[in-house]
Amino acid sequence: MIEINGKTRTCGLIGNPVEHTMSPLVHNTLAELMGINMTYVPFHVKDRQLDAAVKGAYGLNILGMNVTVPYKKEVIGSLAAIDSLAEKIGAVNTLVRVEGGYKGYNTDMTGLLRAMKSDGVDIAGEDVIILGAGGVGRAVAFLCAANGANKVHLLNRSVEKAVSVAAEVNQALGTSHVEAMALADYQTLLGGAENRYVVLQCTSVGLSPNVDDVVIADGDFYHYVKFGYDLIYSPWETKFMEYVTANGGVAFNGLKMLLYQAIDAFELWNGCKVSDAHAQQIYQKLKESVGAK
Repeated sequence: MIEINGKTRTCGLIGNPVEHTMSPLVHNTLAELMGINMTYVPFHVKDRQLDAAVKGAYGLNILGMNVTVPYKKEVIGSLAAIDSLAEKIGAVNTLVRVEGGYKGYNTDMTGLLRAMKSDGVDIAGEDVIILGAGGVGRAVAFLCAANGANKVHLLNRSVEKAVSVAAEVNQALGTSHVEAMALADYQTLLGGAENRYVVLQCTSVGLSPNVDDVVIADGDFYHYVKFGYDLIYSPWETKFMEYVTANGGVAFNGLKMLLYQAIDAFELWNGCKVSDAHAQQIYQKLKESVGAK
């Protein structure tokens, strides 16, 4: 256990609420494993107090912060600098101390990419389907298009929202790879043995306690899914994942994304590299904490 003393650096999480976060488990365990004199705590920041919280953190010499809902967009106005990926995505979840304030990063997306690679999934050259065009779907569309996906089909119940997000991503990246569609029109993507997709489920549908809900309940859709990612992890196996595996695909949940977004932040704060062995130790702790078998 790290001994708290005058040289201990502090990192933390700002959000509203923060009471159920698993981030302290990740960061404090990493600090202990790697012998880094750092501690991590959650900070509940109430409405209209975000800018004061960021400035106060800098004044208190806090090394870095994570940012969770509802502040990932709003915090951009309180930054001294912003990473280019985070700026394009329009959302920040990690603050790194720099001269005069904090620089914002989006390790949610770099963490997702790292999680996928750890699972042996490379989106370069792949045809991708994204379910949902909200904040997460928008960020994932940026990630996929920026990392060489052949085509990104962005499906949303409101096609107008999908069209708007697709246009933003294509303009920001100078590409035409992101295509908007109404969720109800998913069948137009099916047919032909060569059509096999990487599908990312980016909505809250199926989140506990509504564990029997699924965005698309048509088994025929899942015949065309070779890798399916559900970015939630409670329950451990969502109905979406059940459909994927029942139809011959490989399914993953969002726990590794949680792991690697935290590891990316930890590495930025401490100028270090977390080993695969340490990442695996943390992953096992996370699985135990969510009751995974």
